[in-house]
Amino acid sequence: MFSTRARVVASAAAVAAVGAGVVGAVSAAADTPAAPPAAPVAAVKTKATTTSDHLTVEAAARAAQAALQAAGKEGQRVSVAVVDRDGNTLVTLRGDGAGPQSYESAIKKAYTAVSWNAPTSQLVERLKAAPTLKDIPGTLFLAGGAPVAYGNAPIAGVGVAGAPSGDLDEKFARAGIAALADGR
Repeated sequence: MFSTRARVVASAAAVAAVGAGVVGAVSAAADTPAAPPAAPVAAVKTKATTTSDHLTVEAAARAAQAALQAAGKEGQRVSVAVVDRDGNTLVTLRGDGAGPQSYESAIKKAYTAVSWNAPTSQLVERLKAAPTLKDIPGTLFLAGGAPVAYGNAPIAGVGVAGAPSGDLDEKFARAGIAALADGR
């Protein structure tokens, strides 16, 4: 049998050997040059791609701020959202004193407006002919959302929620869009 001292020394030597091996393996891996990137399997032809216009974050922030200011001038406490052409939220502003429901409602109104490239007040009328439209996830068919277009294509949506009427919400959304049109 080995003495306790011999077992401790043998164990320490084994741990040191394993540690040296791990350090050596890590060092060797770090020194190994990376493999060159693989070449694409096939090149895509230009007719297989598309280019689209998008609203910049700076412009989205400008539109949201203009909508919030328009509401503030009339003493309304609202939330404002701007979404991109794909419905992804770019900017949200929750005005001082805006109701808790207004934040999510503004996002949904903006999403709905850009999805159908129409003000949500017009889309409310479409519900009469197709009531199941309201069942589409993420949409809200209440006045207060307006699309932002470049050319004839929607590139964003502005949604406002929290004023006492959808007409006011939409008025403020249009004020945000107007800030883009006049270059402010």
